[in-house]
Amino acid sequence: MKMNLFAILKVAFRALGRNKLRTALTMLGIIIGVSAVIVLVSIGQGAQSMVLDQISNMGSNMIFVMPGNLNFGGASMGMGAASTLTDEDVLAMEREIPTIAAASPGVNASGQLVFGNQNWFVRMQGTNEKFPRIRNWNVEQGEFFTEGDVRSSARVIVLGKTVSDKLFPGLDPIGQTIRVRNLPFRVVGVLAAKGQSMVGQDQDDTAVIPYTTAQRKLLGQQIPSINQAMISAISQEATGVTQNQITVLLRQRHKIPASESDDFFVRNMTDAANTFEQLTTIMTLLLGSIAAISLVVGGIGIMNIMLVSVTERTREIGIRMAVGARPNYVRLQFLMESVALSLMGGLIGVIIGGALAAVVSRVLGWPTLVSALSVLISFAFATAIGVFFGYYPAHKAAALDPIEALRYE
Repeated sequence: MKMNLFAILKVAFRALGRNKLRTALTMLGIIIGVSAVIVLVSIGQGAQSMVLDQISNMGSNMIFVMPGNLNFGGASMGMGAASTLTDEDVLAMEREIPTIAAASPGVNASGQLVFGNQNWFVRMQGTNEKFPRIRNWNVEQGEFFTEGDVRSSARVIVLGKTVSDKLFPGLDPIGQTIRVRNLPFRVVGVLAAKGQSMVGQDQDDTAVIPYTTAQRKLLGQQIPSINQAMISAISQEATGVTQNQITVLLRQRHKIPASESDDFFVRNMTDAANTFEQLTTIMTLLLGSIAAISLVVGGIGIMNIMLVSVTERTREIGIRMAVGARPNYVRLQFLMESVALSLMGGLIGVIIGGALAAVVSRVLGWPTLVSALSVLISFAFATAIGVFFGYYPAHKAAALDPIEALRYE
């Protein structure tokens, strides 16, 4: 049986080689279809990968808690309308919720940073010593400030890469003293570069200081409050449970009656990641489905050419049957020809599609990701197209009457 299959395949390629131009034009539909599927799906998967990487880049299993939503005269004032969150709330969350790996208060401040004749305006983040762990943000030079610095409201600062390059071009910033709102701060570290966020903001254009320093020495708060809490759950699966436990704990601490709404907001970045993943998956499937139409058109072209081939080779079919060829072998021969057309077109389409995806990424700057799964699905679909659209011509060839076929002119 193996020899028969090999012989049938050999005859199929010989038949396709008789008219190379027609064979090439027939494969063109499959080539275009597979290439389109590879390119469009790679764009969709690239976008999905970029979004998920950006969300992951924000931190480890992140949950944000923001104050606000104060009701005034029956009107909801929205997020950040009131200072309803304190650092004591954050400490209580970390102490009482076992699924929290690390937590930090967050205090926003801004100001002009000055060193010598260099200056740079920056938005600063007041946080605690757990910031690098929560945000997955390593220190490239020097070190991060310590728990003791937070307790003592020390005037120490860790610079983002962009700020460091602006203030200290060609210099080592570690140990240098800069002025922030005319207060001296000692540079203890420089964060590793993170690049742009999803909205195009330079994440490295920042500086980090102890949140207590921001509260007492930059903002001069009489009653300390925080702008947000950054929470890292012990795992991605635990973020939903952690979010619910945070809500229950804060309602208890803030003594909010059951009939009233929360005076805070909890945002789970895992939910955001799942939402983005679903959206980009739908987009990828939509793009792939549109491109698959080209494969169907290519399959119709294969069926038409194979029907023409059956008509042209009617007498040949009659001779084969007359000398003992079974209808199954005739059917298999023509089916192998259509599958060979699809496989060759699919292989060329995969190569062209991968090259076009690289060109799109390089020239247009769009992220693309050619996965092995998309290549396999495209190749399998092209083969299925060959079998589906090649079966009817093959069946028609096998159903020919040998005597009538021999008489065909």
